[in-house]
Amino acid sequence: MYSPTTSPLRVLLLPEGGDWRYYRLFNQSRYYFRSMKNNRSRWYALLLVVLSIMTPSVAQNTKYVNLFIGTSGDNGQVAPGAAAPFGMVCVCPDNDPRSHAGYDYAVTKVSGISVNRLSGVGCSGGGGNLRIRPVAPSQELHIKKSREKATPGYYSTAFTNGIKTELTATNAMAVERYKFPRSLSAALWIDFASTFEDVATCHYKRISETCIEGYVQARNVCGHGRYKLYFSLNTSHPFQLEEQKETTACLTFGKKVRSVEVRIGLSALSSELASWECARWEKMDFEDVKFRTADQWGKQLSAIDVKGGKKDDRVIFYTSLYRTYLSPADVSSPDGAYLGTDGKVYISEDFRYYSNWSLWDTFRTKFPLLVLTEPAKMRDMATSLIHLYATGKKDWSTGFESTPTVRTEHAVILLLDAYRKGITNLDFRKGYAGMKQEMERLPMRSPDQKMESAYDLWAMARIAEIIGEKADSEQYRQRSVSLFEETWKKEFMNVTPAFEVMKNNGLYQGTRWQYRWAAPQYIDKMIEWVGQDSLRSQLTYFFDHHLYNQGNEPDIHVPYLFNRLGAPEKTQQIVRSLMTEPMIHKYGGNSEFKTPYLGKAFKNAPEGYSPEMDEDDGTMSAWYVFGAMGFYPLLVGDEYYDLTSPLFDRVLLRLTNGNVLTIQTEGRKKKDAPIKSIHFNGKKIADYRISHNELIKGGELIYNYK
Repeated sequence: MYSPTTSPLRVLLLPEGGDWRYYRLFNQSRYYFRSMKNNRSRWYALLLVVLSIMTPSVAQNTKYVNLFIGTSGDNGQVAPGAAAPFGMVCVCPDNDPRSHAGYDYAVTKVSGISVNRLSGVGCSGGGGNLRIRPVAPSQELHIKKSREKATPGYYSTAFTNGIKTELTATNAMAVERYKFPRSLSAALWIDFASTFEDVATCHYKRISETCIEGYVQARNVCGHGRYKLYFSLNTSHPFQLEEQKETTACLTFGKKVRSVEVRIGLSALSSELASWECARWEKMDFEDVKFRTADQWGKQLSAIDVKGGKKDDRVIFYTSLYRTYLSPADVSSPDGAYLGTDGKVYISEDFRYYSNWSLWDTFRTKFPLLVLTEPAKMRDMATSLIHLYATGKKDWSTGFESTPTVRTEHAVILLLDAYRKGITNLDFRKGYAGMKQEMERLPMRSPDQKMESAYDLWAMARIAEIIGEKADSEQYRQRSVSLFEETWKKEFMNVTPAFEVMKNNGLYQGTRWQYRWAAPQYIDKMIEWVGQDSLRSQLTYFFDHHLYNQGNEPDIHVPYLFNRLGAPEKTQQIVRSLMTEPMIHKYGGNSEFKTPYLGKAFKNAPEGYSPEMDEDDGTMSAWYVFGAMGFYPLLVGDEYYDLTSPLFDRVLLRLTNGNVLTIQTEGRKKKDAPIKSIHFNGKKIADYRISHNELIKGGELIYNYK
């Protein structure tokens, strides 16, 4: 059913990320093209015409994506799997021993190939389901590193025993192609209960000579909550079901079969819908699916063009942009059905339902970036979170998640940010009762929890004001102010040497130096109590003594505070240095290094991030994208961006409203030169801030260095 058809013309004419409209034309006419193979003049003439009409801009940015950045050890905790934008599938080899995302570039031994995983989230990751091995469990399987390749939507490798595999994906279907040497019989060993967590259950049954259906239920990330995935596994050749056990089975295909393609459809609701996912792509062979997904990524990454900078800068930029679009996942059925966190099925009439959350840090950078670049999808994501509140949201994942999920704290801040930046068609009323319940169970045990809770209460006060709940708004405002003032004056105002110690005074993932700045909404109060000059001096000490932690997120906004303290040149210098220069890292994710690490925080290499640095599901990637473009959401939930020096000479941002924003540097002879003036559409910006509503009007944002 799925035997691939190779078209040399197709391969030649459509690079990764090429325009799908032209590819479809070629695919439909491929037999005509083949009939012309003996007429060289006509063939070449047609080739030139086709090449002339293709749109190169769609493909030009995907070529800079290096999916192996951050895949080695604890230097990012990401994987190079094949995935579609915002898809349920990320199909990739799992190493043995595995890392957080299942894959480790430095390890060649493979436990199998699984269909899903979260990206850089710490703990033990999530996913790793429906693992397939093309050799028996008693035999070792090793990647031949010289044959390994990964591009957006595609992964391929050869194993040392001669087996080759290629992987691609749609939103909810993994496509796996295995080619066996003549010395080996075609067989696949499937672990239906595989997972990155310790507990998983499954049920499966044979439906036909080429199909198995069932479900897997597994613990969520860090062991909190559960998710349930239904699947339909289909093979290109009939199989014999051998060595069938409760959670595993071996599929054999006979001596004459040399290549087997497996398609695994996923659904949050039923195996029938998972089967439909496979059926809808039945007429597309492996190459068709591969090119279609590459085209999706090409269009996704074509919204931003950059010029200038080093090639490594462009590679890190577009790889980072790519990773911001991996999640959350659209888990709605074709008719809009989705599973609520109360275990009931609902129908979304005017939005797509998203799951696969990791909000604890992504609210800081990733979702503000999606508000800017994907406002329509962001509206659906925000609406999904409101429905999460309405059906039983918890800080950690619930027992009814559709896909692996981590945490959903600080969702109110994300929702406020979306609203303040123009996504106003949000029904806050629908989830308001759940939001209020969350405000009553905010953690308050330690100073870091109190600082973060003060941020949530601040955002909740503004949401209550938006929907006309004036009494609630005032109550939450007062609670936020009181909590911040009490905590900051007691725990953070008077700096001592103990501030440099990780986890001092009960803090979870930072020092008191780092959490000292965790409430940017109250920077004016900090200035009032300490004085602007003194606070600026203290912030300078913070960076000069390497107390900042790029390896974790509580203080990643802090470089931009210099803008508010009368020293914008310091923001520019520090942000650029963090993106491009070696630096001293005293802290890993959750502790001090025994010996400080000297090196870059972002590199075009498998060790792509500093040691113990979580990429955190697009958080660090979006931080880099914002900094490279020259603006940043210092206060999430506010409509303003803080400006800094762009990494590139020119940035072209194509907004979904049809407007185009050009960010241009003028007169910059040295990359670390300070900004002399900033103009937006001819008007001078004096305070290093610009509103979202102004930015999306498009035009020219000019940074002058003369």
